[in-house]
Formats: sequence, structure tokens, C-alpha cells
Amino acid sequence: MDSKKLDIARRFDVPEGEISAEPYGNGHINDTLCVTVSAAQGQRRFIMQRVNRYVFQKPEEVIRNIEQVTEYLRGVIASEGGDPQRETLTLVRTKDGKTFTYDEDGELWRMYLFIEDTISRDLPDTTELFALSGEAFGRFQRQMGGFPAASLVESIPDFHNTPARYAQLMDAVARNAAGRLGEVEEELAFCRAREKDTHALLDALAAGEIPLRVTHNDTKLNNVLLDAKTGRGVCVIDLDTVMPGLAAYDFGDSIRFGANTAEEDERDLSKVQFSLPMYEAFTRGFLSEAGRVMSRREIELLPMGARLMTLECGMRFLADHLNGDKYFRIHRPGHNLDRARTQFALVRHMEENWDAMLDVVKRA
Repeated sequence: MDSKKLDIARRFDVPEGEISAEPYGNGHINDTLCVTVSAAQGQRRFIMQRVNRYVFQKPEEVIRNIEQVTEYLRGVIASEGGDPQRETLTLVRTKDGKTFTYDEDGELWRMYLFIEDTISRDLPDTTELFALSGEAFGRFQRQMGGFPAASLVESIPDFHNTPARYAQLMDAVARNAAGRLGEVEEELAFCRAREKDTHALLDALAAGEIPLRVTHNDTKLNNVLLDAKTGRGVCVIDLDTVMPGLAAYDFGDSIRFGANTAEEDERDLSKVQFSLPMYEAFTRGFLSEAGRVMSRREIELLPMGARLMTLECGMRFLADHLNGDKYFRIHRPGHNLDRARTQFALVRHMEENWDAMLDVVKRA
């Protein structure tokens, strides 16, 4: 552990003892270390992270969101007879009482208690596992159901504003910065044909049909810690993108990720299919918890959330391709275009299975 990180770790209120650290996890945004403190009474582990200031330009607002959400969750979990230190993240304060510290380069660091005896999985390779993921994120929605969502800030403005993402794509078309417009006519026609759809969720919000909620906004399976013995979901992690939003966002992003039979950048689009059994499993798990606090109209719009989050992601990939691959890291020429095409293929398959998707929600 280099002296800089050792100095940062020692600023937090951890036990006295020998400190070591090593890189932890496979996240793409923040630098994450597992810090181990060895003392006479045994070892304690902590997670220490540098918040990516390029992605989160106001990191203190991110921390304030996390403080509010985890404090609220601890109260709900305790009232339900659970273990707040195991079932939600716990920020470790610095020795002067703060929940973060800055290094000499102006980068913000934070620390969490390590939640022992848990594992994470990257891919939901069975319907049972995907149902557990749905249950965990649905529980997060239910437990946050009484929290005033509008009191949180948008850690990334317009993150899931689908009409804004469409406008950004059209701006990329107008600028054609990388000179690639000629190769994406089919993809742009696909998006233009669905421009009206992009407004569906926000129009329902504006009309008062659905409420603003606290949303996680990165509902992948690897953001759920599973009990190492039982396999059940223990804790939802990675709360950096927690902000005001719609329940359909969290539901839809999970479906986009977990009900796709192919990799996100699959070139052979014949391999891209929408898995109705995976969709049904997640829906069942999600609504077993979130359904207790959601309105009927919110539930009816969940399938639209799946379509729009997939379309939105595809538009973001396509815009970045046109802009010269400035945002998403690529590993080959045309990588972002491949990603966009995969998302659009998945949207087509959702549209082909639309009646079945609606029926699953009704039955669940």
C-alpha cells in the first residue's frame, strides 16, 4: 500500500493496528480498495474508494445522497427486525467526524464497513438468481417508499431522461464530429421511428399518473451482495447513482441487462434474443417486494421501462460512436456501434413479445 493511500486510510476512524490494502472488485468508475486492519483482537475489513470526479462532478452531493438514503434504510431495516450494518451500506467517518476526505489532488475518498460472508455474481445465469436480484432491488424500492425523493440531488443530471438522450443523439447527428453518419442510417431510422415512445414515462409523471421515487439507476446483479451460505440477497450496493427517478427505470435497466441472451457488444445479432423466462423471473421477484408500495399505473408501465431503458442505452452508444467514442471505452473500431445495434435488436424482440410482457406483469 503506497504512503498516500495509507495516509488516507488512517484518516478514517478505524481500529489501531497494521493497515494493508489491495485493489478490490471489477468496477469501471471508482478506484476501490479493500483495507484490512490487523490488531491484537483480530482483523477488520473496510472498503475504501476514490470517487471518480469526471463522472461525478459534485462528489459531495453524491455523499450527501448516500448519507440520507442509508440513514433512512437503517431505520426501516431495524423496524423490520433486520441487521442495518449488514443490510445496507455504512459509511465510516473520519477522525474529525466527516464521511469523506480529500487528498492533495482534490480527489474525494470515502470508506464503508466491509459486509462479511457475502458474495457477488456478475451474470444472472439462472432464472432463480435473476429472481433474487429482482427481489433485492424490489426490496430497496419498498423500503425507500416513504422517503421524499425530491430531497435528493441528481448525481448525474438527466441520467435516465430518455427524451434528453434522444436530443443528444440528434445533436451528435448534426455535428457528425467523427464523420461516421453515413454508416448509421438504418440505426437512426430505428430511433426516429420511436421518438414518440421516449416521452411515455416522463409524460405519465407530468400528468401525475405515477410518483417520483428514489431509484438506484444501476440495477445489475453485481450490485447485490448475496449471502455466502443461503444465496439470498443481503444488501444493495453502489449507491452513487441513487437519485430521484421512476420505478420503471430500475426495473427496465435490470431487464435490459439480464434478459438479453447475448453479450452487450455481440456482433452476431442472431444471438440477441429477449428471454421471456428471465423477464418473468425478475418481474416476480421485483413485484413480490416493490409491488406492496407501487400504484397500479406504475406496475402497468414496467414493460415500457424495459423498452425505453434498452432504447436509451442504444441511443447513448450510437451518439458516442458519432462523437468519436468520447464517453464509453472501446476495445475495437466500431465497438460502440456494435453495442448500439445489440440494444436495438433487443428492443425489436421486446416489441415482438409485447403482449406476453404485459401479461407477465398482470399475472405477477
